Amino acid sequence: MTASAVCLIDASIYIFRYYFSLPERRFSEPEAYGTDAVYGFTGFVLQLLERHRPQRLAVCFDESLETGFRHQLYPLYKSSRALPDAALAFQLKACAQVTQLLGLATFASQRYEADDLIGSLYASCCAEPAPIAILSRDKDLAQLLTREQDCLWDFSADVRYQHDDIKAKYGVAPGQIVDYLALVGDAGDDIPGVPGVGAKTAIGLLRYFGSISALFQRLDEVAHVPVRGARTLAAKLLAAREQIQLAQQLATIICDIPLLQKPAQLQRAPVDIAAFTEFSRAMGWTDALAKRARKLT
Repeated sequence: MTASAVCLIDASIYIFRYYFSLPERRFSEPEAYGTDAVYGFTGFVLQLLERHRPQRLAVCFDESLETGFRHQLYPLYKSSRALPDAALAFQLKACAQVTQLLGLATFASQRYEADDLIGSLYASCCAEPAPIAILSRDKDLAQLLTREQDCLWDFSADVRYQHDDIKAKYGVAPGQIVDYLALVGDAGDDIPGVPGVGAKTAIGLLRYFGSISALFQRLDEVAHVPVRGARTLAAKLLAAREQIQLAQQLATIICDIPLLQKPAQLQRAPVDIAAFTEFSRAMGWTDALAKRARKLT
């Protein structure tokens, strides 16, 4: 990844990774909340800045855990996920402070999810030819990859998926990800799929028809698709049509939130060393991370 690239970071993926993987109470702040996730997330951001020196970045956080527009469309959306308790909420807020102290553009919304913020930033940045890296492990974000130079970057594993890699990994192209999820569902987001339609069937249908829209226009051809149970599949799809349409709405990332006018607005600002050092000490850490942040200047 070159310094000219734009990095769009899905913060929650990394925060939760460290929250559930680091030893409990490795660090603590004066109110006795653990700060393990904050420490791990800060180390991740510093490592990205040290190794790759990107100059334009945005970090997107989820704040619409119960207030987002998808919950209004479908109250059971992400209903199986427990809301953050006070300890985790503290760390989520602290991670947003970290990105601001490190001079990174930070975005959050009560209505839109981090995916929507990333999607809208991605759309704005596509006005320039510079490659865009979306740092996440969430396959939903693969739907954004409309250009060959862009990638979905699993930073922890150092694996990058570009447009053609998505099709090789999931069996469908980025532009078909929404329709794929509408057919098979998404257990992680509590989006139901069509009964009797699994991954292989969904891939077969989308390879044959290209899209759900074309599928319903040619429903009489479904029986001829080389997938298991093809003869009874048309009736199942027709019975689930409204559910499929809802699932498409839930799975589609919003890309037109007016977050910025020019990609230059994502340019890194100087690190606030004094404030970052004070923050680190308040978290109960040594000055090791502050020393690393100082070198970035």
